[in-house]
Amino acid sequence: MSLVRLNIKGISYSQTQSGAYALVLSEVDGTRTLPIVIGAFEAQSIAVALEKEIKPPRPQTHDLFKNFADRFHIIIKQVIIHKLVDGVFYSSLICERDKIEEIIDTRTSDAIALATRFNAPIFTYENILDQAGIYLKIKDDLTLEKENLSIEKLIEEPTKGASHSKLTLKQLNEKLNEAIQKEDYELAASLRDEITKRTSK
Repeated sequence: MSLVRLNIKGISYSQTQSGAYALVLSEVDGTRTLPIVIGAFEAQSIAVALEKEIKPPRPQTHDLFKNFADRFHIIIKQVIIHKLVDGVFYSSLICERDKIEEIIDTRTSDAIALATRFNAPIFTYENILDQAGIYLKIKDDLTLEKENLSIEKLIEEPTKGASHSKLTLKQLNEKLNEAIQKEDYELAASLRDEITKRTSK
């Protein structure tokens, strides 16, 4: 399977779902775009790394990883988004130390945050772009859309059901387990809070 190189196009915040962001990746030699829902911490970390003039007073977690890797002469050569299962993207860091290459499994949001710090290229496979990529055009007002599909909807879709008041306790627990399996910790936290609120009465 051939690899397709991606660039970071931007990060969009959802006004309707607190804590939900869409990281938008676009293929270098094409028009397809890959939106990935990420958490607030990772979105902030990526944004800080892209905005070179912003220097946090203390290292963030991804900065600490970079400092640690630099100290021990470890480089990240590239990031590969290699799998998509039930809406969850899986990625790998291709690392090198003393000319020995290692592959490390990672969450995609963390992989991108590290790629920005190491200036490492980001790739995915053609079949993943075929499956999850969309064609976006930039209109004059700079909103991103595919026909009537906005980035806002891209964020809302995977986090649909954020209003938990109509769910039973059993349904809440099932959705909590599902969110943890999908590593959607923002949704898991809000479900946990709803469960705690009901059980503490």
